Amino acid sequence: MIERMLGKRSEEVGCTVEVSNTFDSLHAHVRFDGGVTVEPGDEVLVHGAPVEVPYGETAYLRRRATIRRAGWLERAWTRATGDFEFMELCEFSFSERATL
Repeated sequence: MIERMLGKRSEEVGCTVEVSNTFDSLHAHVRFDGGVTVEPGDEVLVHGAPVEVPYGETAYLRRRATIRRAGWLERAWTRATGDFEFMELCEFSFSERATL
């Protein structure tokens, strides 16, 4: 029962990693095979060597990924506190500095 609350369940799935390093976009996306999704609190580890994509290119790589599923307690905590943590990433400044 405690294991279910803490979420020690893991699964390994195949995935496609898309990494783009272009003028229009700098991003990395992981798409899991078979419609597998991740939920709040889950952790994903993509296996393999680090990916380096030269400027102006996009790469698509096949990899394996391990998903550690969160238990209901961790999932509830992540949902409850996630908005606050996101706001920590945002820094807003509307002040104008005078330059000499």
